[in-house]
Amino acid sequence: MSNNRRVLLVDDEAAIVRFLRPALEANDFEIVSAGTVAEAIKRVAADSPDIVLLDLGLPDGDGKDVIRRTREWSDVPIIVLSARERETEKIESLDLGADDYVNKPFNVGELMARMRTALRHRMQRKAEPPILRIDDLEIDAVRHRVTRAGTELRLTPKEFELLSFLARHAGRVVTHRQILAAVWGPAHTDDTQYLRVYIGQLRQKIEAKADDPRIILTEPGIGYRIVEA
Repeated sequence: MSNNRRVLLVDDEAAIVRFLRPALEANDFEIVSAGTVAEAIKRVAADSPDIVLLDLGLPDGDGKDVIRRTREWSDVPIIVLSARERETEKIESLDLGADDYVNKPFNVGELMARMRTALRHRMQRKAEPPILRIDDLEIDAVRHRVTRAGTELRLTPKEFELLSFLARHAGRVVTHRQILAAVWGPAHTDDTQYLRVYIGQLRQKIEAKADDPRIILTEPGIGYRIVEA
């Protein structure tokens, strides 16, 4: 029996499947493919993939429908591969539950790195440690305590909640709406200016240089990404 991880590649272009197959197999992935929305949803249920690579332009509908339906019952990592460059497409995909978004054409090495990050993030969700470490930050979820290089930082309860949410998604883009809904509640999903103020306050406390952040990175027009350890 194979111990390889299984990737579901959802794309109706045979050339993309041929292009990715050697790299995926070289990285010990077993490949399952689908070319339509309907087939992709069936494959997620029947084949239990470890990760999904998803094109948005499918012949029977929008690939975002695959994200929407899959997230009703599965937390399998989903990375969108698409030639659509509008920020709204990225935001909608991420808000629906995609883990990442890679524009076509893409570098295979970068894609593999994004896949490793998404797989690590899923493992962390399944066994989330009480202490999260990002660079020289240590976030103690039990004691609600944050230290940087051993020195305790004074964070407000809301700043701690915001930092903890970002840290739990380290390496992954999270949208403004996702952050606002998780930290402030669904009624505040449009309060992006409010979020920017809190991000600025956090950077003043945790970054070596708040005007040159290296821990909390901005994804323009989309949201934020906190670096991995």
